[in-house]
Amino acid sequence: MEDKYEIKESERQSWLSLAMIWTGSMICIPCLMIGGVLGAGLSLSGVILAVLAGYGIVCLYMCLVGMESCDTGLPTVSMASAVLGEKGAQFIISLMLAIACVGWFGIQSAVCGESFSAMVAGFTGFEIPSWISSIFWGLVMLLTAVYGYNGLKILNFIAVPALLIVLAYSMFLALSGGGLETIKTFSPSSQMSFISAVSMVVASFALGGVISGDYSRYAKSRKDVVKSTVLGVFPSGMVMMLIGAILSIVTGQYDISLVLAAVGVPALGLVALVLATWTTNVTNAYSGGLAVSNLFGFGEDRFKVSCAVAGVIGTILAAAGLLSEFEFFLNILSALIPPIAGVMIASYWILGKGRKENLRQKEGWYIPGIISFAAGAVVAYVTGSIAVFLIGPVNGIAVSMIVYVVLEKTMKKGEV
Repeated sequence: MEDKYEIKESERQSWLSLAMIWTGSMICIPCLMIGGVLGAGLSLSGVILAVLAGYGIVCLYMCLVGMESCDTGLPTVSMASAVLGEKGAQFIISLMLAIACVGWFGIQSAVCGESFSAMVAGFTGFEIPSWISSIFWGLVMLLTAVYGYNGLKILNFIAVPALLIVLAYSMFLALSGGGLETIKTFSPSSQMSFISAVSMVVASFALGGVISGDYSRYAKSRKDVVKSTVLGVFPSGMVMMLIGAILSIVTGQYDISLVLAAVGVPALGLVALVLATWTTNVTNAYSGGLAVSNLFGFGEDRFKVSCAVAGVIGTILAAAGLLSEFEFFLNILSALIPPIAGVMIASYWILGKGRKENLRQKEGWYIPGIISFAAGAVVAYVTGSIAVFLIGPVNGIAVSMIVYVVLEKTMKKGEV
């Protein structure tokens, strides 16, 4: 199939450059926070197993989607149009992007707001309500995304290394003075189920796994897709989650701003946290704006409006206390997003035998794909919150695959 977005062989890149993209994606505040939540409800060995299982699930469907994209040279939305229809793919992918980006914008605005309030209190002794700080920084990030900030790339080069230094210093403080003994004897007061823990890990990169085709189409071979995915996601993701878990165990907090304050990091450390959140959250506002534009069919001339809408919603959610509903937000992501990959995998690898010549885009809304995705999402959400067989996202992927194959074969029999 031909597509205007299909890349040329000359544009292919090394697996290492792709792995670095995934590594950079994993070094983020959400990974620390999820690690903190896991650390509050599991033993350290349980955290490690949950991360291995969660990222194992993500990497599996990420590799399958990525190899399809590598074969065809197409981005995710073009491949999804073969199972959801062009309009269906545009709407569903854009909706998932909008939900994820707006939600993460709200979460990180709240983290930034709490960090800023703690920083001001540390410097001056004056306490600013965190919801006011969340609104302030949410608007700053939004204006940066809408109107641009030429120094943001330079700021990013400063913020990321500064955050890593702060985290290293935090670990030093946490492990000294009895921290190791605390970890050895730690027993969570409220036990988290292993299924819930794995679902959270999946949610941390669920969207990245589905849209991985946007980057994996630049890989030179299927083997390069696998190498870049596994080596890009697992090491950095595991390190960030473990740092979050260890700090949570030692301090009894999972909110990263409260954690840094609890271990005794100077207020300048919170400055680094604010800067790191700022640089990454601008991307959430920008991507959320693009998703809203695609969702409602806005042109480029109205991008600033859609970006403002995404940012304002995220800021309102931050001020309203979205951070306290962090686990619920993760459950939504882990239920809605993986089934998209399930339908795509069923189409390309089961029915299409893994051959790019068998991939056919469909116009409009393709009902079998829509039904399959919806069935998988419902099953993933329902089973993700209770101890049922396997894990919510896995159930969602499996159900969406099975329903799609059955519907496709039933339709073909009806055509004979």
